[in-house]
Formats: sequence, structure tokens, C-alpha cells
Amino acid sequence: MLASIDLWEGALALLLGLAALVCLFDRHVLRAAWAFCVFALLMTLAWAWLGAPWLAAAELVLGVLLTGASLFHALGAFEGRFSRFSFRDLSRLERAYPIDTFRGPMSHRLTRALLTLAWCIMVGAVIRIVMPAMTYAPSEHPLMLVAVLLVGTAMGAFALHRHRLRRLLAFNVLGAGVFLLMVGLAGTIEGAQALVAVGLLIAGLGSLAGALLIRRLRAHEDDADDEHMAVGGGR
Repeated sequence: MLASIDLWEGALALLLGLAALVCLFDRHVLRAAWAFCVFALLMTLAWAWLGAPWLAAAELVLGVLLTGASLFHALGAFEGRFSRFSFRDLSRLERAYPIDTFRGPMSHRLTRALLTLAWCIMVGAVIRIVMPAMTYAPSEHPLMLVAVLLVGTAMGAFALHRHRLRRLLAFNVLGAGVFLLMVGLAGTIEGAQALVAVGLLIAGLGSLAGALLIRRLRAHEDDADDEHMAVGGGR
């Protein structure tokens, strides 16, 4: 029975890590937003697995529904775009849901990769001190292992990306990793779960505010481009 439980938790941790990697590093922001919704659903299952049903409910409402809707609003998915283009017209589709093409210098990417590695080592060192049993039996704590992966890769992605929405996604994945570590270390202590619930609420509201700001900035940029094209055409 114990082996089957470990197997199920390991599968959940693997799927959670894969969804996070797609969310953080897929350059097509629409797919990345969908990947985050899958990631949030898996986080809901992770909270339930760890014996935190209230956190699972909060994740479902704040992570999947609120944050997911916020991301799609930032992309302009609720503005009738589907009635204005055909899926056969790839260029118009990419303008509606852009692909992040930014690639920084190799030296910068190497520095950020080292930053990601450093964060993973730091988080691992903290767990080594606080939860030494995990060091000798890491396979017994797959969700904790994936939490370390989430924190490290999300920090690296936040430093690497310049696209606003991708940074917002990294912020959310980072928060999920930190909260997962807190609950994994604290167990079913009510105070710790209440603290994480407050953190989820703040993160959800922060994501909503960030998405609204991203959408407003994009609208201003579109207006500026239209004005520039109109002035250029007048000449």
C-alpha cells in the first residue's frame, strides 16, 4: 500500500513539474497560459494529497478560475477576437496571441542559469537543515523535490524572460513552489495552512492586478502604433 501511495505521489509530482516547465518556457504565450491552468489544477490535487482541503478549494478558485481568467484577459481573449480572424491566417493568429521571440545575450542566459542553480542549492540546503530525513530518502518526498524545482526554475525564468505575461507566470509558479514547501515542511498545522491561504489570496489578487496592468499597457502600445502609422500614412 505504501509503495502505491509513493507511486501516485511521484506521478503527481512528475506531472506538476512538467506542467510548470511548459508554463515557464513555452514561447507561445497562449499555450503557456493553458499550461498554467493545468498546473493550477494539479496544485489543487497536491493540496488535497497533503491533507489541506481548504487550500485545494482556494487553489481551485484563486489559481484556476481567477488567475486563469486574468491571464486570458491579459491576452485579450475576451474581446471577440475569435470573430475577427481565421485560424488559417497564422500571421493574424500570432498577432492576437504573440510568440515571445526575445533572446538575450549568451552571457546573460548563462548568468541566469547559474542563478537558477544557486537558488536550487539554497532551497535544498534549507530543506537539508529543516527536514534532514528528506536528504536520506528523497524518493519518499516527491512533492517536496518538485517544490524545489519550481522555486529554482521559476526564479530563473523570471530573470530570463522580458515578456510581461511570462514574468507573471513565473511569479505564480514561484509562489506555488514556496507555498508547497511551507505546507510540506509544516504538515497539517492549521496556522501554516491559514498563512498559505492568505498567501494564495494575495497572489491571486496580485495576478489580477498584474494582468489588468499588462492589458492596459498593451492597449496603450497598440494605440501608439496606430497613431504612428496614421502619422506616417499622412506624410
